[in-house]
Amino acid sequence: MKLTKLATAALLAGWAFTSSAAVDTDKISEVINASMTRFDVPGMAVAIVENDKVVFAKGFGVANLNTNSKVNKDTLFGIASNTKAFTSAALAKLVDEGKLSWDDRVIDHLPEFRLYDPYVTREMRIRDLLSHRSGLGLGQGDLMIWPSTDKSVADILSGLKYLKPASSFRSQYAYNNLMFVTAGEVVARISGMSWNDYIEKNILQPLNMTNSRAGFSRIAKNNKNWAIGHIPMDGKLHPFFVNYLEDFRGAGAIASSVNDMSQWLRTQLAGGKMPNGEQLFSEKQQAQMWHPHITSMASKSAYKAYHQQFRGYGLGWSIEDYHGVKKLAHGGGILGMVSQVTLLPEKNVGIVILSNQQAFSALSAVTHEVLEDVLELEDKDWVEELAKKHFAGKEKAYANAAPKAPTDTQPQLPNINYTGTLHDDWYGDVIVEELDGKLRIDFTHTKRLKGELEHYTGNTFIVKWDEKLLEADAFIRFSMSADNRVESAKMNAVSTQVTDFSFDFRNLDLKAK
Repeated sequence: MKLTKLATAALLAGWAFTSSAAVDTDKISEVINASMTRFDVPGMAVAIVENDKVVFAKGFGVANLNTNSKVNKDTLFGIASNTKAFTSAALAKLVDEGKLSWDDRVIDHLPEFRLYDPYVTREMRIRDLLSHRSGLGLGQGDLMIWPSTDKSVADILSGLKYLKPASSFRSQYAYNNLMFVTAGEVVARISGMSWNDYIEKNILQPLNMTNSRAGFSRIAKNNKNWAIGHIPMDGKLHPFFVNYLEDFRGAGAIASSVNDMSQWLRTQLAGGKMPNGEQLFSEKQQAQMWHPHITSMASKSAYKAYHQQFRGYGLGWSIEDYHGVKKLAHGGGILGMVSQVTLLPEKNVGIVILSNQQAFSALSAVTHEVLEDVLELEDKDWVEELAKKHFAGKEKAYANAAPKAPTDTQPQLPNINYTGTLHDDWYGDVIVEELDGKLRIDFTHTKRLKGELEHYTGNTFIVKWDEKLLEADAFIRFSMSADNRVESAKMNAVSTQVTDFSFDFRNLDLKAK
């Protein structure tokens, strides 16, 4: 579609203009139902904002298979990493108020902040925390917060200095949650209140996001309208409760509904102006948040699908071009629950999808159908197109998930030789003990990481977690002393295709205590 001279001028001047294409909400309802059926999603909620109006906000299916409670537009889900944009917005407000600059050094606000490299410690700026360019690797250090640990913010900050960087500072994009946890603590130090309190008082309440909370434990006790996650395994969906990533704080702790999130979308599309007419943050700060601070190579498959020619990450937002228009988006993932937010500012359109199963493709199919309407693109069956890729990918991943048989099987030593306490400087203690003739492992800060060691070969074992729904089996390789006692151990996931990257066993450096 060609732009008129007026529209082109408006774009160049940074003005907003409206789209003539309207979303076919009846068709979208059909697509949502089809997607839920095809991907076996128990519940989904969707809101669409167009030209500053909520044109669609509905719930579908059930929030919990155990209770069959229905999803509606007010049902709360964990929005996970879609929280990151809220943390960026909180800092944007503080920038507007003159209380900090995006280019302030982190150590000026958090004097105890330390990273492995003293240069990076000294040079890390606020904007670096929010753009995944710290030099830390994908999900590095996440075992301090995932899945649900007893570590405080002080513990997490103290552990950062032991994480050896995966790349040089600002050279590569690598998604990292701990820098957003750190950013949340910057909000707390500057504002004088906890990140949770600041988000609720200064963002959720002004936006009239009445049911949303900055943490699962903060949901009103009389509000039972919240969803539980579901994990597919062995051809069946298994309800699986997690506390919506409360430990992730500024990286992923918010609970919200599509009714509430629609107000967030309207504000984003209005340059920071809330539906009540007041300014949440300035257009100047939004320009910072929506500017790519680090870029990645454009994908050939994405170019073929929607003409992607660039992609990058701003401050809490993924940024790319989609059929020639700028698209802001973010996903969020919890065990058994995923979410997706998408904005097309040039078309004044926003979409939020919350679900209680972990099939991202189910959400992407709905998003693509909405964008197809908005951009007047050729009609495609996105549900079927993405389903083919999704299930083929899952089949391949699970086919390769089991560990290959060792080429040279060696006997193990007596169980007692492997027992003792191992220590990693950033995680803490991991205990290996013998119980009822079996080797057990206990990640002492993480209730869900308890399991049994199954011999593989020699001094290598496979950790089989008691909670199978974690899908996080891991190798543990013990290095022994001359008298056959454990000196150290290394771990890594058996299958990186199946196991979530936040199970970052690969980054542990376990030493005998």
